[in-house]
Amino acid sequence: MRVYRGRADDPAADRAVTANLLTQTAETGVPAVRVWRPHRQVAFGRRDSHADGYDAATEAAEARGYHAVDRRVGGRAVAYTGRTLAIAHAVPIDDIRQGMCDRYSETSQLLVDVLSDLGADVTRGEPANAYCPGSHSVSSVDGGEPVGKVAGVAQRVQSGAALIAGCLTVAEADESELSAVLGPVYRKLDIPFDPDSVGSVSTAGGPDDPGVIAEAVETALVGTRSPTVSHAGTTETQGN
Repeated sequence: MRVYRGRADDPAADRAVTANLLTQTAETGVPAVRVWRPHRQVAFGRRDSHADGYDAATEAAEARGYHAVDRRVGGRAVAYTGRTLAIAHAVPIDDIRQGMCDRYSETSQLLVDVLSDLGADVTRGEPANAYCPGSHSVSSVDGGEPVGKVAGVAQRVQSGAALIAGCLTVAEADESELSAVLGPVYRKLDIPFDPDSVGSVSTAGGPDDPGVIAEAVETALVGTRSPTVSHAGTTETQGN
């Protein structure tokens, strides 16, 4: 198991670290984990990049101080404030046609278990008109119903390996900031979005410290294996 910590000094170099995770796993068969805080950005999915409003959406992100980037995993646009956590788990596979649903389910359930252990009241599922909609999201709960999306899960598959990726909002303070940038971005893309659908771990009753949550998620993904730890850069402390 390879573990990468920290982030590279600029968004392009940081994305290259994650891409290399998948490439190395495909070549070596060794799984890899990375849980970190990406640079402030809006990451657009493939469907976004082909939408009529894509150029206007990237301009809306940039106008609000978010670097616009394209991501190669599935899903719609997601935003990172600089405190939002990203999760990347590269695993070897034998057949690209098998196991996708299982990997989605296992990852979303792992996040529910980790966040629940930290005191958050969360469940699998999401409220209506959430950002990057998907059936394997994790949300805070009110009256048994999902009310605030806390984490989304996406996936990319290539020959020899799959990358399961996640976006996790930690602090309540980030909810309004994410809504403020995703609102105009989704309007330009002509995708329904409810600003009140953004949740966070702290709103759900868990901690608001990204380092605490990153360490817990990394530990759960590594499990009982002995990891080899590398550092992606120097702009974050070890473990974040």
